[in-house]
Amino acid sequence: MLLSGERRDMVRQLSDLLAGYEDFAEFDTRELHLIEALRTLRLIHYAAWLARRWDDPAFPVAFPWFNTQRYWQDRILELREQVALMDEAPLWTN
Repeated sequence: MLLSGERRDMVRQLSDLLAGYEDFAEFDTRELHLIEALRTLRLIHYAAWLARRWDDPAFPVAFPWFNTQRYWQDRILELREQVALMDEAPLWTN
């Protein structure tokens, strides 16, 4: 969730994030390949969180776009993009 933009931007952001993290603890760079898989899981979990609560009258009011065709088309596209990102090399830092 802390990485956004083009790949080069995300590499820079990750480098800064890890530099701060490593002030406190060592980071195993073998875990970098999990970034996109975990991001994908978060996207799916968020949609499921909304779906489980849809019967609560507050949710349709707060999230009126959730049950629209456009929302689900966008999620499918987003998940396809995530599959492509998971096939790419991990974001290695300098």
